[in-house]
Amino acid sequence: MVSYNTKDWFTFIFRLHKADTFRQLLPLFIGICIYSGIIAYLEIEYFKLSESSHVKNIPVMHGLLGFVISMLLVFRTNTAYDRWWEARKLWGSLVNNSRNLAIKLSAMLPADDEETRAFFRNMIPGFAHALRTHLRSEQTRIALFDEDTHKHVLKHIDYEKHIPNQIALLLFKRIQGLYSNGNITGDQLIVLNAEIQSFTDVCGACERIKNTPIPFSYSVFIKKFIFIYIMTLPFGYVFSLGYYVVPVVGFVFYVLASLELIAEEIEDPFGGDPNDIPTQKISENIQKHVAELI
Repeated sequence: MVSYNTKDWFTFIFRLHKADTFRQLLPLFIGICIYSGIIAYLEIEYFKLSESSHVKNIPVMHGLLGFVISMLLVFRTNTAYDRWWEARKLWGSLVNNSRNLAIKLSAMLPADDEETRAFFRNMIPGFAHALRTHLRSEQTRIALFDEDTHKHVLKHIDYEKHIPNQIALLLFKRIQGLYSNGNITGDQLIVLNAEIQSFTDVCGACERIKNTPIPFSYSVFIKKFIFIYIMTLPFGYVFSLGYYVVPVVGFVFYVLASLELIAEEIEDPFGGDPNDIPTQKISENIQKHVAELI
């Protein structure tokens, strides 16, 4: 995720960051400008069309469609941002739940039971790490474990299956074992069980965002709408703008296509794009905080 100073206007205006949509749209931007120049040349120089021809009515159509496309793009970006913000809240909840579980375990576990404390010290942030890689569809590896100490734990994890669920199961089994051995009471078991359940709730909500993208037909329709709108734009405005229609059409294309690109990027907030949720940093913070508490 990109960190920046919201008050630094001039840096934003004159710096081309790698996340800037202009970098991605530059080839298409040049193509649209060349296309607009060709249309302007044909209408002005070759066919010598006048403003009195029927082509002059095309800007009326663009005026009507411009309002429609702006409403569609507003809805599109708002929907994508809602997904991004919900994902951020879910990972914020995971941070809080991990801290709460660590605090309660620190108070409940015997001070001399270092093996159990080391298990939870590694396993709780291990869930966040596994969830991060699971949502990115990467090969999950529990890198937070001390393999020499927890080989007996690692052998129970099947890396071909749902890793976060397996870690949540191991956490619950260990807590259930503490209750069976009399290390914690029934009331404490109920309290800890709620914290473990919150882990799987966060995982399920993140999977819902990940596995339910914007409907295909809606996304395709917006892209086709933008394409047709831009490709017909030079025909009518060449009479009032002349060859200035080239940069104007290019700029309109940049604005509309950039909004669609931004929406595409943030609608999947668990990837590795610059504007995605910083799940790696959050996982590292969970590891640090849990280690301090237990």
